[in-house]
Amino acid sequence: MSSKQPPAALGAPARSAGPPSPAPAPAHPWWAVAVIALAQLMVVLDSTIMNIALPPAQRDLGFSDGLRQWIITAYALAFGSLLLLGGRLADLFGRRRMFATGIAGFALASALGGAAPTFGWLVTARAAQGLFAALLAPAALSLLTVTFTGAKERAQAFGIFGVVAGSGAGIGLLLGGVLTEFLSWRWTMFVNVAFAALALAGAFLVVPRSRRTGGPTLDIPGTLLASTGLFSLVYGLSDAEGHGWTSPWCWGFLGAGLALLAAFARWQTRAADPLLPLRVLRDRYRAGALVSLLLVGAGIFAIFLFLTYYLQNLRGYSPVLTGFALLPMTLGIMLAGQVTSIRILPKLGARTVLTTGFALSAISAAWLARIDMTTSYPLGIMVPLLVAGVGLGCVLPPAMSMGTSGVAPQDAGSASAAVNTMQQVGGSIGTALLNTMAASAAASFLVGRDPADPTTRIGAALHSYTTAYWWTAGIFVLGALLAALILPRSGPGR
Repeated sequence: MSSKQPPAALGAPARSAGPPSPAPAPAHPWWAVAVIALAQLMVVLDSTIMNIALPPAQRDLGFSDGLRQWIITAYALAFGSLLLLGGRLADLFGRRRMFATGIAGFALASALGGAAPTFGWLVTARAAQGLFAALLAPAALSLLTVTFTGAKERAQAFGIFGVVAGSGAGIGLLLGGVLTEFLSWRWTMFVNVAFAALALAGAFLVVPRSRRTGGPTLDIPGTLLASTGLFSLVYGLSDAEGHGWTSPWCWGFLGAGLALLAAFARWQTRAADPLLPLRVLRDRYRAGALVSLLLVGAGIFAIFLFLTYYLQNLRGYSPVLTGFALLPMTLGIMLAGQVTSIRILPKLGARTVLTTGFALSAISAAWLARIDMTTSYPLGIMVPLLVAGVGLGCVLPPAMSMGTSGVAPQDAGSASAAVNTMQQVGGSIGTALLNTMAASAAASFLVGRDPADPTTRIGAALHSYTTAYWWTAGIFVLGALLAALILPRSGPGR
């Protein structure tokens, strides 16, 4: 794990016969980036696009408030628990093949979900979306990893990809609001068919095919341990969101998940063809990148989630206006992501850039913790959102690039799956932890007060949101400290 180890020395030597070889350079590489980014956007925005559509979907299909969370959770469970499997399948059977399979399956699941006549049908379709997203996302990232190896081109490609990953949640809220308000909640599902048609055509036209020469088999015990472990962990966190941290189901699944993942880690040291070769995780840069992505996943969701509640429930914004109000953060990520990857990271190095990005994100979260009913949008919301966007743009593209940099070609899918898994699990942790803290803060505010008083209810809601933002600031401060401690001083861009 030495910081002096050159990227080429990472991992075990490639086998003479094995998984897909490095992708040949595509004739139009930036068209390939556009196709891969489009597919990734489809996956990322679907984590939030249904949030605004939930109330009309609930009225249409007639399900209870208690069941409502499963529309979101079903996607997260399937996606989070199958990512490592999807990454290894891309290594074994071809990245473009898994990429195209994921796109086609995601489109079919989306069409079925948009046509859902019942709650059970819709939940099943959301779970199927998560399954195919778990095939698509690691394949997309690994295609970038093996296609762009030059420092400048890689920085540009991962800058674009990181911007999409960071801004997709905000775009999902905006698109979900527009589609729900002017068409129907069902179009939040149907719209994926259009995205998928473009991405699937592009996959065969401009995305390079990786050549496979045969080789290792799938690690079945590792697959079962990893998938059930991640499922249990994400389910336990989702149960904490719905029933609180005192729920025995929550702690039972969390305990089972941690035990299964520990068994998985032990098995990976003995398996002939491991699902996630531990050599992928031993590099100090990659470890720092994965921890950074875990914390970003936990924090970025809170900024969107609680501002959505605040703007719609307390300030009376429409779904469309809420989406537009959140755009400054997306714009900040887009701008900072490109500038950071291409110009700043090569000069200052990863430690300085990631630490600064986390610090800016912490400042923005602390700024948002001061919101009240008189907060002006320009100074109290727009400016901190821009600061958050710049901060997250300094973290996401470099961390995603570092998470896959230097891996052997046969491990590109596994490394990409690890990057996506950390983001997904981080989002689940953030959802459960911050929602629970917000609910506890609201309950403590109501003690000794009249809960029927509208002023009291507003005060409780505000207290819950500001508490969540202070916790979010703490998560980002932790990210800054860990980036400064874990990431060694390095050469340009590493």
